[in-house]
Amino acid sequence: MQALPLAIMALILYLGAASWQGLTLLRRVPQRPALVRVLGLLGLLFHLPVAFNLIGQSPGLMPGLSTSAVLLTAIMVILLLSVSLAKPVLSVAVALFPVSGLALLLAVGLPSPERTDGMTPGIALHAMSSALAFGILFIAACQAVLLGLQNQALRHHHTRGVVQVLPPLTTMERVLFELIWAGMALLTLSIFSGFLFVESMFAQHLAHKTILSLAAWVIFAILLISHHVLGWRGMRAVRWTLGGCAVLLLAYFGSKLVLEVILNRT
Repeated sequence: MQALPLAIMALILYLGAASWQGLTLLRRVPQRPALVRVLGLLGLLFHLPVAFNLIGQSPGLMPGLSTSAVLLTAIMVILLLSVSLAKPVLSVAVALFPVSGLALLLAVGLPSPERTDGMTPGIALHAMSSALAFGILFIAACQAVLLGLQNQALRHHHTRGVVQVLPPLTTMERVLFELIWAGMALLTLSIFSGFLFVESMFAQHLAHKTILSLAAWVIFAILLISHHVLGWRGMRAVRWTLGGCAVLLLAYFGSKLVLEVILNRT
C-alpha cells in the first residue's frame, strides 16, 4: 500500500476542514458544519487505511510512538464527528484535524519500532478504553481552550468575533463537563482493566503510565466534585481540565518519546 499519497490527501482534506472552521470562528465565511464534517470524513477515509495497515504490522500491546499517534487521532476524529452531530463541539476541528494529518504524515515518514506481543480480549478492552478516554478528554481540552477564550472576551466586554460564533457560555461549559464525565468513565474502565489484565508493568515500561493516569484521574475527579459541590466553573475549570489532559498526555506519550526517540529503545 502506498501510504504517503493517502497521508497527503488526508492532510489536505483535514487542513481544508480546519481552515473553513477557523475562518468561521473569525467570521470571514458563513457557518457550514456539513462541509466541515464531509471534508473531515473524507480525510478520515484516507486516514483509516494507513492506521489499519499499521495495526496489521504490529498487533501488540504497546505500538510505537508514531503508530499510537495515528491510531489515537483517528479515534479522536471519529469521536469528534460523531459527538458534533449532537453537541456544539465542531470548532475543536480547528486544532484536531491539522494535528491528525501531521501525525499521519509523520508516521509514514518516520515509522516507529513496534512490539509483537499478542493481544488478549482483556488487553484489547484496556487498549480501547484507554484510547477512547484519551480521545474524549483531548476534545474536552480543546473545548476548554475555546471556553477560556470566550470567558476572557466576555470579561473584557468583547462581544464580536469568536464570541458571536460560539454557543452561549453556559452551553459551552455544560458540554465541557459532559465530555469530562464521559472521559472519566472510560478512564476509570481503562485503569481498572489495566490492573486486571496487564502483567509485568515494570518490564513493559507501563508503571509510569499507570501512575500518571491515576494522577490525571484524581485531577478530573477533584474538578468534577468541586464543580458539583463548590460550583467551580469558568477559568478555574479550564485550568484544571488542561492540567489533567497534560498529565494524561505525558502518561500516553511520555515514555514512548523517551524510550524510542531519546534512548532509541523499543
